[in-house]
Amino acid sequence: MAKQTSNYGETLNQSINIINEGTLIKGDITANGDIRIDGELVGNLQAKGRLVIGPNGKVNGEIVCNNIEVSGYIKGKITVSELLTMKAMSTIYGDIVAGKLSVEPGSVFSGTCAMGDSKGIDETEDSKE
Repeated sequence: MAKQTSNYGETLNQSINIINEGTLIKGDITANGDIRIDGELVGNLQAKGRLVIGPNGKVNGEIVCNNIEVSGYIKGKITVSELLTMKAMSTIYGDIVAGKLSVEPGSVFSGTCAMGDSKGIDETEDSKE
């Protein structure tokens, strides 16, 4: 297994967790490695690695991760420290906080979006109050 070092100096285990099509998980997931969802998750997800939501994947809950590529459906708040990529078939209903956002034509998004350094975003929101 390959190992990767995060921005915080932690060593991440590069195992890939796969939730296959036809699988429904109700509950929260926390993972140190990468995750691919082709099934359905009803709950919150926190991943230190890369998250991929496949074309048939569905997530209903809050997501916190470093990088995410969405081809499926998400309903809930998404917080991404680095890059969120919305593929042409993706649908997101909820709020997004991301370092960077890439949106392909054909994707659907309804909600609010804040981009940039999450520290800078928090400071901007605090100054409005």
